[in-house]
Amino acid sequence: MTTCACIRYVRFGLSKQDTQSEKAYALAREQFAALGVDTHSALAKLSKIPVSLHCWQGDDVGGFEPFGESLGGGLAVTGNYPGKARTPDELRSDAAKALSLIPGKHRFNLHASYAETEGKTVERNALKPSHFQSWIDWAKEQQLGLDFNPTFFSHPKADDGFTLAHSEKGIREFWIDHGIVCRHIGAAMGRALGSPCVTNVWVPDGYKDTPADRHGPRERLAKSLDTIFAEPLDANHILDSVEAKLFGIGSESYVVGSHEFYFGYAVANRKVLCIDAGHFHPTEVISDKISSAMQWLDRLMLHVSRGVRWDSDHVVTMTDELQAIAHELVRNDYLERTHLGLDYFDASINRVAAWAIGTRNLLKALLIALLEPIDTLRQMEQAGDFTARLALLEDMKLMPFGAVWHYHCLQQGVPPDLKWMQEVCRYEEDILAKRI
Repeated sequence: MTTCACIRYVRFGLSKQDTQSEKAYALAREQFAALGVDTHSALAKLSKIPVSLHCWQGDDVGGFEPFGESLGGGLAVTGNYPGKARTPDELRSDAAKALSLIPGKHRFNLHASYAETEGKTVERNALKPSHFQSWIDWAKEQQLGLDFNPTFFSHPKADDGFTLAHSEKGIREFWIDHGIVCRHIGAAMGRALGSPCVTNVWVPDGYKDTPADRHGPRERLAKSLDTIFAEPLDANHILDSVEAKLFGIGSESYVVGSHEFYFGYAVANRKVLCIDAGHFHPTEVISDKISSAMQWLDRLMLHVSRGVRWDSDHVVTMTDELQAIAHELVRNDYLERTHLGLDYFDASINRVAAWAIGTRNLLKALLIALLEPIDTLRQMEQAGDFTARLALLEDMKLMPFGAVWHYHCLQQGVPPDLKWMQEVCRYEEDILAKRI
């Protein structure tokens, strides 16, 4: 049983109380102050940045529909680590545990396939806010906002790889109706929780091999989206978002909803553009896209993920690209206009830990960006002193960010690094290991 490895981790003397954290923070604060950076101010800003945790990490994108359609849409989850959530209550329990290990107040992102229908078959075009009332009640209890996604995959009417761009009118209308009811569900969530629900449309539509007609499906997708978004809904309750993808399994040669398609649609129709870190070429990054998109759009939704060779949705780690994304958001003052969410699914490791690792890494990257002496760097750049700019950027890499992060975790009442895994191990032994 994998729990034993977790126990060994705990026994490496890491549970010893760290009595030096405030002293280390005080020294770090002095070092940053010498560069004109106020660590207290940075931590105050960080504590107000919400990250939307994705429900599908907790149960391998399974959902709770009674007809139990297998995962489709070009999605693939690998691994069989014990303890997968099997019920909505188990998933909520696991998510609450993960949230208790993450500093700050955050959000939770649901798919339509996570509706609770009391065992009854409710088609996706007939879903109602009442099917998500337990999620709304839980979010209120946890003081969370909710985000939402129609589920355009894992369904018989999506088996041929097409939904909103389908050539058959009846199937296309089914998915249009699904999108419409999901907007109302998202609006109900936002209204109940007092925070706008980002309701994000992603469809898997595309061809495995080279199509003869690239125009037709995109024309149908645009018209379907127009119909879904036709009814004005209160922006205080819902923010409509659209998400692109480069390719998927079964749509390697052509995806209807490409980046260019959705960028244009979002600009023309004033929608939120969702940019997913794994939805581009393996050597293409999203950090460089942010400032360009923000010239034309009011808001962005970022799905922070980590693709390895393809859109394989690995747990977010402290990569150069993650830090580059954070720097772009902070340096250009985009945080108020950007909605941050995670999007990955790893079933090869403890799923609660996967949530905590990814979210904590995103927050660490944001903290590093918030602790940057950006005014000094801008002055150097504007003066043409690129030597000094490079020297300072390189010297910043050895600044004591860890001491500031450690202090932040303690102030927020969550375990710091090298200690939070103890809580995961206890939860695995007490809860996850008993799920059969």
